[in-house]
Amino acid sequence: MTPAAHTFPLHGPGLRGARRPRVAIVGRAGSGKHSIFRAAAATSTRHERLAGIGPAYEECLVEVGIDQISLVSLPAVDGLHDLDADACVTLKYLLWGDHWPAIAGHEAHQPASAFTAPDVLLMVMDATALERDLELALELMQLGRPMVFALNRMDEARSRRRFVNVRALSAKLGAPVVPTVAHMGIGLADLYSTAVRVARETRHAHAQPAAQPPSAHIEAQLHAIAEIARQPDVAAAFAVPSALLTLQLAENDGYFAQELQAHFPDRHAALLAARAAAGAALPRPLAEEIHADRHHRAAMLYEAVTRPGQEGAPPRWQIWADDLFLHPRWGFAGSLVIFALVLVVVFEVSAFLDALTVARLIEWAAPWQPTDLMGVVARAVLDGFIGLAGIVIPYMIPLVVVLVLLEESGIMHRVAFVVDRGFHRLGLHGGVALPFLMGLGCNVPALAATAAVTHGRDRTVASLLITFLPCSARSAIILAVGGKYLGGFGVFALFMLVPVVVSLVGKFLKRRYPETTPGMIQEIPPYAVPTLRALLVKTWERSRDIVTIVLPLLVAGSVVLALLGHVGMDDWINLALTPVTGWWLGLPVALGVPILFGVLRKELSLLMVFTALGTQELAGVLDTTQIATFLVFLTFYVPCVSTFAMMLRLLGRRDALYSVGLSIGVALAVAAAVRWSMELAGWAL
Repeated sequence: MTPAAHTFPLHGPGLRGARRPRVAIVGRAGSGKHSIFRAAAATSTRHERLAGIGPAYEECLVEVGIDQISLVSLPAVDGLHDLDADACVTLKYLLWGDHWPAIAGHEAHQPASAFTAPDVLLMVMDATALERDLELALELMQLGRPMVFALNRMDEARSRRRFVNVRALSAKLGAPVVPTVAHMGIGLADLYSTAVRVARETRHAHAQPAAQPPSAHIEAQLHAIAEIARQPDVAAAFAVPSALLTLQLAENDGYFAQELQAHFPDRHAALLAARAAAGAALPRPLAEEIHADRHHRAAMLYEAVTRPGQEGAPPRWQIWADDLFLHPRWGFAGSLVIFALVLVVVFEVSAFLDALTVARLIEWAAPWQPTDLMGVVARAVLDGFIGLAGIVIPYMIPLVVVLVLLEESGIMHRVAFVVDRGFHRLGLHGGVALPFLMGLGCNVPALAATAAVTHGRDRTVASLLITFLPCSARSAIILAVGGKYLGGFGVFALFMLVPVVVSLVGKFLKRRYPETTPGMIQEIPPYAVPTLRALLVKTWERSRDIVTIVLPLLVAGSVVLALLGHVGMDDWINLALTPVTGWWLGLPVALGVPILFGVLRKELSLLMVFTALGTQELAGVLDTTQIATFLVFLTFYVPCVSTFAMMLRLLGRRDALYSVGLSIGVALAVAAAVRWSMELAGWAL
């Protein structure tokens, strides 16, 4: 299958590799910055402590279109005045990275690992507490770094009838402001794209956004302190923007003032004199005036860009839909609704179509049992075409149509966002959720769907794991045989074994395929009504390769197995498979051929079991342990030749053959574990 092509506009050289910018997420605790980082984070992140002390920061690689960023989530910070030890370390990271200036060279805790200062600051502001966050924004702008603001919790602000004019706020701050609802993933793709654009524009223009100065009456009292901060030896020793150093020296007796006293005692004496003179000219001490002025400017800015109302709010139905599909608490319920829909298609619609079409073809062809060589080959070719019809008509087309409908409507992206965290445990992203579910109907369309939403290492791991999901054919055998001989609890246990095995194999694959996949931003597109043309075009694009990929192998495999049976190789096959069937699994040797023929269609395995054992009543020749062992082995054993063909197409020969070996190994290991456990428990009745 050829995945749908994506196009990205080029605005200059790609920001990848050594050119990728570092984007640091900053903000107060509870503003939503953790959610914004997690929504884009890779399945594994790097945790480091700043200078080996204080709270840890997280870092990972994230793909934004064709560009990449190193995304860093810094510890929460409430302001740059009255800094405690942890906030001071965070400020050092923002200012200097791992290249600390002369004033910090004597400190006991030096940078413990290599990290460069961020190229862009992504500050998260809470739209429901905007005035307080604007104070922090005014402080952070003194750092002289390019900035992007995420105006988060816009949904809560609207629910409180508070309208924020985002465009006006952006103009007053002099930096982009992007509205977001982080816990629903809304606006995050635009946010990170904006951060990349700011990084590129800053590199080209070599410009930094201008910090907003304090009010005129305070700025007039800061001249003497600003002169101290601008002196060449002081400026070189601190290596920070002059405006920031001036305010830090004027407002705080903390880190910067202490270092000035230690390294430049004469300038510290001048600083104290300048503070005293400014305090005498102002109604309050200088530090209090600066704080009050910043609070006043933030309040005035807040009043200028907000007002009561709900302008720009989405339609009510869209709010309800987002609550169903994206809400942190209720979004999982919406995903379950979608999963239930797919299961209905798998077990109801597909089963109905299978009975209406393929079952009748099998019944029509059943009387033809040729004995001559040409007839056997012709019947095998017919079986191959029937097998293809059994994939395409009942499973491929309905499931692909459902997938395309979910994609075109925007629902699939929301489901992927909600389940993303769970799939991170397997080293995957949430985009594979629906392909995994489709695997319960048929592994072939599930693999085709995987190719559309993954690439590289993610595609390999997801494809390998999908082959362990019991398709409808395998589920039918479990339900039919297990329900009759093992009871409801036995069937439930068999199905519950699947997620356990998938999780364990997923952890194993994380070791074989290290998690080098960058983080992905789950885009949340607007809702849309799918068009008939898009539905038909995409369904055809994702289904057409099945004829050229699967049919040849299906027919060839059918012919080979038919010829083996025609020339009387059955006994030799059973004998060759005795170490597996008789010794390892404890099954009758006669089940070797039925297991081998299961690579065509799993239903053939069950039919041939009845023939090989000479009875329709398995309890007469197999005990409970043998039935359970056989069903477990059949569940995880190589799905079918059509699935192998798709693996060959998607992953190449090496990984496709590895998939075969992995499935056989897992099936043997799990089936043997079940056998020995039941024998020890005395269940071999």
